[in-house]
Amino acid sequence: MQKPRLYALSTCVHCKNTKKFLDKQGIDYEAIHVDLLQGKEREDTVREIKEYNPDLSFPTLVVDKDKVVVGYKEQEILEAMEK
Repeated sequence: MQKPRLYALSTCVHCKNTKKFLDKQGIDYEAIHVDLLQGKEREDTVREIKEYNPDLSFPTLVVDKDKVVVGYKEQEILEAMEK
């Protein structure tokens, strides 16, 4: 399993809560703050998020290609992290 990727906004309270929850659970993940990206990197990242979450809402946690959790949902995150 690859490292989960959290797409977030630096000012989003739900994103911050999701990060705190992942940290508390000891889950190693990569956080990408989309609002801090610029230019082509931001465009490419937005396009990537839309593949998993067409509504482009935050937070979007991609655990595997077929396991995506949109929003701060502790139980869904735990279920997605199960192997």
